[in-house]
Amino acid sequence: MARGHFIAFEGGEGAGKSTQARLLAETLRERGLTVKVTREPGGTPGAEAIRNLLLAPPGEGWPPQAEALLFAAARADHVAHLIRPALAQGQWVICDRFVDSSRAYQGGAGGLGDDAINALHAFGSDGMRPDRVILLEGDEAALAERLASRGEAADAIEGRPATYHRAVAAAFRALAEADPQGIVRIDAIGAPRDVHNRVLAAIGDLLP
Repeated sequence: MARGHFIAFEGGEGAGKSTQARLLAETLRERGLTVKVTREPGGTPGAEAIRNLLLAPPGEGWPPQAEALLFAAARADHVAHLIRPALAQGQWVICDRFVDSSRAYQGGAGGLGDDAINALHAFGSDGMRPDRVILLEGDEAALAERLASRGEAADAIEGRPATYHRAVAAAFRALAEADPQGIVRIDAIGAPRDVHNRVLAAIGDLLP
């Protein structure tokens, strides 16, 4: 059986990752493909338990090193119990965030550095990479307005200062510039279907 394809959506808060993951899954299923949509942190019972610790941390919250370790632990469980088995069965896996979020948030904005995050990923998940990363980007004010329109309370990471989120966006840009074949930058502003069409164009070479 041919291995499936692994697509990860990345970007800052309010970029529309979950919406685009859902739209892509719908299109792929219409083409007769078997698709699994998942998220990070989360996707498996163990990783979802860690997600709760990360987004609603006890006490004063996690220091940067502990936060990075928790993300890496959740990802290791996710890769072992969901992503690798699904790909081996020929399924497409669409993930809302993967290791590049850790590289941008904990490595970049959190100051831990890319080498530390990549070392954790190499140990926990054998350095697994998606076949294509879709980086959704947009004007800071537009994304903030979109996030506010949800009317949901911010979690521990969403609620960090604007300077932190600007550093995340800058880190994502740097990652994409360093790997233009693996990480495709997509304008996330506009009607969801228009953005979806940009996503389809970005993965056209992977489609059957």
